[in-house]
Amino acid sequence: MSQIDFAIVGGGWRSKFYLRIARALPAQFKVCGMVVRDESKGQIIENKWGVSTYRNIDQLLKEKSPDFVVVAVSWSAAPKISIELAKRKIAILSETPPAPDLEGLIELYNLLQEYEARYQVAEQYHLQPLHAVRIGIVDSGLLGDQINQVQISVCHDYHAISLIRKFLGIKFENVKISAQKFETPLIAGPDFEGNPEIKQEKISEQTIATLDFGDKMALYDFSDDQYFSWIRDLRLLIRGERGEINNKRVKYLKDFKTPVEFDLKRMNAGEDGNLEGYYLKGILAGKDWIYKNPFIPGRITDDEIAIASCLKKMSSFVEGGKRFYSFAEAAQDHYLSLLIKESIDKNRTVESRQQPWAEQ
Repeated sequence: MSQIDFAIVGGGWRSKFYLRIARALPAQFKVCGMVVRDESKGQIIENKWGVSTYRNIDQLLKEKSPDFVVVAVSWSAAPKISIELAKRKIAILSETPPAPDLEGLIELYNLLQEYEARYQVAEQYHLQPLHAVRIGIVDSGLLGDQINQVQISVCHDYHAISLIRKFLGIKFENVKISAQKFETPLIAGPDFEGNPEIKQEKISEQTIATLDFGDKMALYDFSDDQYFSWIRDLRLLIRGERGEINNKRVKYLKDFKTPVEFDLKRMNAGEDGNLEGYYLKGILAGKDWIYKNPFIPGRITDDEIAIASCLKKMSSFVEGGKRFYSFAEAAQDHYLSLLIKESIDKNRTVESRQQPWAEQ
């Protein structure tokens, strides 16, 4: 496979994921340049990562010809940057969400249609190894013909909605949402700045929402500290009429009187004296390899494996392949996450309405 040559607009924390992936897997990925408006910040990036930076898109495109451009800027800035690239017929891989609110989503949808943009979204959670395995088990029918319930506490907002839709097999069906927010005390743990230096109590904000799709339902439960917390674990339950996945345990009926169960087991190189390196090898389901890491021997996290998968899928899309996470999917996921917030603010159940992008 030839090297994927892409550029980035934005120099924030999310762009660092792409830089780390390119550094860990140089035969597969190359960041040919970055648009960073602040010259001093751009110089820091050049010194640390060895990547050329530019102050605007025109400067970048004058010197470079990327396969596509990753838009990794703020919610408010992303639509404008995406349209600038679409006008130039540059393929776009946008970070989530595509726009900050429903009005912005509809406006961006219309403009992307007008410019016939080659546009996909870097929603990565369904491509993380464990979630990819769970989706594969669901799609195999092992748990039954229809998944009817998901209880999810592994990620926030539109990320969680994306997983809910994929586990339940939901596309753009309308949903009734009832949500509440709770505040509880918590001893502070790590955050974006690193580990805590002193003992400190904080307020933890937890959102719980039910999503009623009629014959299918989801329970969303997430606290704003779960990504980093040492004491607030991630949880996931997926249920069909023949079985369920509870975190890493899979139970199902071979026939009505024969229950079967197995665990999803991560297999890593570099443990217990192994000298292959240190990376995820794959995931075993009982005695069978159900997932093999496509980015061996890169020493990258599960989230980076998923983002690298987005990059590969985007390269295939640009070359004429199929969509992997379209604007329509991303917009629907963000729209439903906005309705969760609306339900909290209004203290009542709200119901979604079909939006223009559902026509795709």
